[in-house]
Amino acid sequence: MSQRQLALILIAPGLFLVAALFLYPLGFSLISAFTRPDGSLTLEWFAKAFELYSGDILFTIIIVVTSCVLTGLAAIAIAGTLTLGENRWVVGTLRALYRWPLFIPFIVAAQCMRTFLAKNGLMNNTFVSLGLMEPLSATSFLDWRGIIATFVWKQTPFVALLLAGALASIDRATLEAGRNLGASRPRVLFELALPQVMPTLLVALVLSFVTMLSVLSVPMMVAGSQPTMLTVDMAFRINAYGDYSTANALGVITYLISAGAAILYLKRGLAKEGAP
Repeated sequence: MSQRQLALILIAPGLFLVAALFLYPLGFSLISAFTRPDGSLTLEWFAKAFELYSGDILFTIIIVVTSCVLTGLAAIAIAGTLTLGENRWVVGTLRALYRWPLFIPFIVAAQCMRTFLAKNGLMNNTFVSLGLMEPLSATSFLDWRGIIATFVWKQTPFVALLLAGALASIDRATLEAGRNLGASRPRVLFELALPQVMPTLLVALVLSFVTMLSVLSVPMMVAGSQPTMLTVDMAFRINAYGDYSTANALGVITYLISAGAAILYLKRGLAKEGAP
């Protein structure tokens, strides 16, 4: 048996799984989104999707982009503290705690946030018990704010873990030189360290963007009102009406949004490689 044949045999199971679990559903969704029951081509389902859910499309993009920005800022703060922090107690405590949300499924995170952010939830009850808030002034955060809070809390450890590893691999001499010249730790982080690990940060944020875009449990459990995210709309079209065509059209729109994030990253990477 040649090495080529052996290589094909070794990668065959992986290729089969990709074809069965990704390429086939993707092809089925595309066909269903662009065809009528009689097989003729149409854009009717996309027109229906935009007519009914244009607000939800914009809402989804705003929620995911905002969550990515806040996740990136929180991850930079955590990774910078772990890498440049000088207080051993703070660094050790943060290192022990920040990764916990990685092991919590989104559905459990959503239920935790329902308990924490409700009008009579843990957060408001804590503020009331400390005398920082009157009971009658308590408000629920189970809306778009709760979705963003859940996404940021869940995805920050993932981004921070990748970013901290990249920061740890930087030549410390460069950072120490900046400190010796009088630069503060935030300035060393943002002007010396962060530019060197920007590709890692972008990869982590693109992966987080796609992950948050595909989550159903969080928008459904944390904020059940309108507007909502596209995953909830797709589930509603299927469960309430059996309307797979419109649901698949929304799925294609989601694919395009995900592809847009990936294309932005790839264009930046190619432009950087082609720069003199």
